[in-house]
Amino acid sequence: MSADDHTVTTTGRPTNEPLVRVTGLEKYFWENDSLIDRLLGDDPVPVRAVDGVSFDIHEGETLGLVGESGCGKSTTGETLLRLQEPTGGAVEFDGRNVYDLEGTGLKAFRREAQIVFQDPFSSLDPRMTVGRIVRQPLDIHDVGSKTDRRAKVQDLLERVGLAADHVDRYPHEFSGGQRQRIGIARALALEPEFIVLDEPTSALDVSVQAQVLNLLDDLQDEFDLTYLLISHDLSVIRHVCDRVAVMYLGEIVEIGPSEEIFESPRHPYTEALLESVPRASTDERDRDRKTISGDVPSPRNPPTGCRFRTRCPQIIPPDDLEIDQEVYRAIMTLRERIENRAITLEAVGDRGEYEDEDGEFDVTDPDAFVADLKADILEWPVSGRHDERVTEAVMALASEQWDDAAEQLAETYGSVCERENPGLPESAHPAACHLHDVPSVEDDRYGPS
Repeated sequence: MSADDHTVTTTGRPTNEPLVRVTGLEKYFWENDSLIDRLLGDDPVPVRAVDGVSFDIHEGETLGLVGESGCGKSTTGETLLRLQEPTGGAVEFDGRNVYDLEGTGLKAFRREAQIVFQDPFSSLDPRMTVGRIVRQPLDIHDVGSKTDRRAKVQDLLERVGLAADHVDRYPHEFSGGQRQRIGIARALALEPEFIVLDEPTSALDVSVQAQVLNLLDDLQDEFDLTYLLISHDLSVIRHVCDRVAVMYLGEIVEIGPSEEIFESPRHPYTEALLESVPRASTDERDRDRKTISGDVPSPRNPPTGCRFRTRCPQIIPPDDLEIDQEVYRAIMTLRERIENRAITLEAVGDRGEYEDEDGEFDVTDPDAFVADLKADILEWPVSGRHDERVTEAVMALASEQWDDAAEQLAETYGSVCERENPGLPESAHPAACHLHDVPSVEDDRYGPS
């Protein structure tokens, strides 16, 4: 053990240990879980908002948590602070398990960890003056005398760029940027070590965003703060954060130093997010953009294996299958639609061709129906033996044998991406993607890298 390993903070935590350690954090919301549902015999359905998230945040660091809306970022931040109770996992703060704390221990944690909420309009009580809002944490934790508290509030308002005489005003008298500064002052009142910044600039004008971000940067240096910055704005993340964690459908899919994430992304989802950022330079107007296809799956029923596989442009085919990526993607999409019964057979081709005298669905010419069905549901033309396999599956589908159709495609076109969740490997810049485990990833059958 080196000398550095024996260095400790004032709280007894080794300096090389993270201030915040999140391990396997889960937060599920349950549907069909009422008394009536149980009496009717309905099984509870979990909505997997956060599903096995792990990351560390070191003292003085800013970790960015980024992803599309609905991926679980805000729920992660709230559950981490125990504003919501977890379904599973652990959060250690300064060496203590947050979920084991009770009474005075939990109250002490509340002093050390705070949050700045996304909406500066709804997060402030309109019936309270600004002075009362910022003073409330001091009152709850009985910090100092009334005179000391008022002086502290005035000092905090000045530090966040407001005037001391604003203490007797109400939130509706301030702009959005000023209200967010009030929220920041409230979060700083107890002199915390750690603050969760939940989309702190998303509700603000662009000109005000820069002011608030610069303020947060200055306050971090002044108060020795550690941040978890939650945002969907990649320009904000790059400007502020030391490291970045990319979240998709309740899971972390990539994490690493900020510059590495932006300059050399490893996960296809991260690449697509970065491609979506507008470019100011006209030199890049003709660049080849890698967009994300399809819709975000529901957290009620996430895909098996890699959760991004239903939208990934580089899904991995079986080792013995030589196939272009576009064709493979089209067949996998077809199979998914069959499994989810997301194809309306009655709408294929000209409706009148497949109706009986009573207007009911009826296939009198199976070959024509199969041809029309393939034309309607395939996103990319297939040929050769792949066309034969697809035709066999579609013929089963024409007879409404849904399971047989799905099984025929699964037998030939099953992917490791759907069988195994890649998880995050141990490294400084891990990505949860099977592409990094495949030696022949540059092979033509995987498409362009």
